[in-house]
Amino acid sequence: MKKKTSMTKLFMPYLVLFAVVMIVFFLYNMKSAIVHELNYNEFMNNLTKEQVNELEVTPRSRDSVYYLKGKLEGYKNNETFELIVPYTDSVIETVLAETTKQGLNVDINKDSSSISWISIVMEIIPLALIGIVTFYLMRAMLSQGKGGTLDFGRSRAKLNQDGGKVTFKDVAGLNEEKEEVKELIDFLRNPKKFQKLGARIPKGVLLVGPPGTGKTLLAKAVAGEAKVPFYYISGSDFVELFVGVGASRVRDMFKQAKQTAPCLIFIDEIDAVGRQRGTGLGGGHDEREQTLNQLLTEMDGFGANEGIIIIAATNRPDVLDPALLRPGRFDRQVTVNLPDVREREAILNVHAKGKVISEEVKLKHLAERTPGYSGADLENLLNEAALLAVRRNKESITMNEMDEASDRVLMGPAKVSRKVTPFEKKVVAYHESGHAVLGIELPNGEEVHKITIIPRGMAGGYTQMLPKEERTMISTKDELLQRITCYLGGRVSEELFLGEISTGASDDFKRATHIARSMVTEYGMSDLGPVQLEHRSGEVFLGRDYTNSSKNYSDAVALEIDKEIRKIVDECYKRAKDILSKNKKLVDILANTLEEKETLTKEEIEEIVKDYKSGNKTKKNVKEETEE
Repeated sequence: MKKKTSMTKLFMPYLVLFAVVMIVFFLYNMKSAIVHELNYNEFMNNLTKEQVNELEVTPRSRDSVYYLKGKLEGYKNNETFELIVPYTDSVIETVLAETTKQGLNVDINKDSSSISWISIVMEIIPLALIGIVTFYLMRAMLSQGKGGTLDFGRSRAKLNQDGGKVTFKDVAGLNEEKEEVKELIDFLRNPKKFQKLGARIPKGVLLVGPPGTGKTLLAKAVAGEAKVPFYYISGSDFVELFVGVGASRVRDMFKQAKQTAPCLIFIDEIDAVGRQRGTGLGGGHDEREQTLNQLLTEMDGFGANEGIIIIAATNRPDVLDPALLRPGRFDRQVTVNLPDVREREAILNVHAKGKVISEEVKLKHLAERTPGYSGADLENLLNEAALLAVRRNKESITMNEMDEASDRVLMGPAKVSRKVTPFEKKVVAYHESGHAVLGIELPNGEEVHKITIIPRGMAGGYTQMLPKEERTMISTKDELLQRITCYLGGRVSEELFLGEISTGASDDFKRATHIARSMVTEYGMSDLGPVQLEHRSGEVFLGRDYTNSSKNYSDAVALEIDKEIRKIVDECYKRAKDILSKNKKLVDILANTLEEKETLTKEEIEEIVKDYKSGNKTKKNVKEETEE
């Protein structure tokens, strides 16, 4: 089948080109030729006056006529005359007698009523060419299962017969998630074991989690472990311009799946077709709603789909229709979270295969420095490091490439060519030093791993601070307050040491205000008490919340909320000012070193802090001895 398709694609352009050339050639000839229609009297007058230069006679007994064709005196090359005379001996004898008298050569053709093979071929070839071109064009448009132009109703799901080559060995981390889906593998391998005890395996499993956490990879691994046919499709492949096409594709997909059951169907980004019905300003979307209705019916309707398990993935479970999530359809939801430090190390080990990494690189340390990274981010980090090593003509990937790749993934490439004035450099240096000193001095502050004043992306510099202990579940009030204090350190440092403030703290204020507002309205961490005044809205508008949150308070309470937010921010600002005022020398040392080196690593920062604190202790001891 593939050979036929390739031959068709090979010869089709030539056939179309040949047909177009032939049509243009015939049309040009027809347009350029000038034919004069004469009657018998006009022809005889010209003939007797010896004005006829050429003459061709073609008898046609079937029509009882003679066709006369030729040229008159003064005609151009593209001019001819034609006339039809009765098929009688007297007429043609008169013409021939006059031409013989003048010595004019006359071409007498055979009777055109007798059909020749040449005339048949010449008449059939154009029709045959048109027919062949039309046939191949229609065949290409109506090709079965090949995405033809008019092939709307067929499923776009792609089939992998052996389930693919991905197994659980290729999926690092996700131990709990693997346990959740192992039942599906056991059922697909040995369904009788479950049917014997009357157990009903879930018909659908919904994988929920942030982008890049490995939802699609986990679904591929399930199919690879089960060794069953595996259909995969995106939710957007169901939705088309024409109403009813999506529903037809759903029916066709399940029809194909029944023929290969037991099997798996994986629908990626199911929120594209499974959103809540009847939402948005303009009501529902007919095509999407019909597609969703058909999907609901196929999953748990009147017809039974035995041996078909659906795995779907989304990072927007809040927009899905409740009917899609009820038991009998997507019975089980598996949350695929961002990996912790152990899982990140395992993911790095998987993606490090095939890469030449220097012995100095410790993937465990790299995993500790990348909290909040998804599996896709970690894979991208290693790939960026490998590209940098190639660009620098190195034989292996060193820690320098890892650090640079981490910064590129987090903030973007360094703007080394950007011109920075000495004043801007000084402002950024003191700004970042303020963040760093607060991280060092606050008891529950985050560890400062890196400070740089090299511009990246939209930032003039940044301070990389990581938690001392990685926690993903809860944060205490004190930790949130210290986080706000750290965010305000940049502005406080500018005010204290430069006597001037800049626009560089705008993003810091945004983050600090967001935390403070959440403390007041969501977490109950203010004088307003343990009351949730705002919550995320469940109303979906075009895939997003129409408003960021729902307000459950009056205007008077809104004023109190603003006061509490202001109170939290002011207290944190004052605390940051006190700490930086007591550590002015440390801020100066860090800022001056940054202006000189532009980047400070964790080890360099720790050395500076150690020297600073030992110097303070020495001065304190000298002061005490003097007082005595």
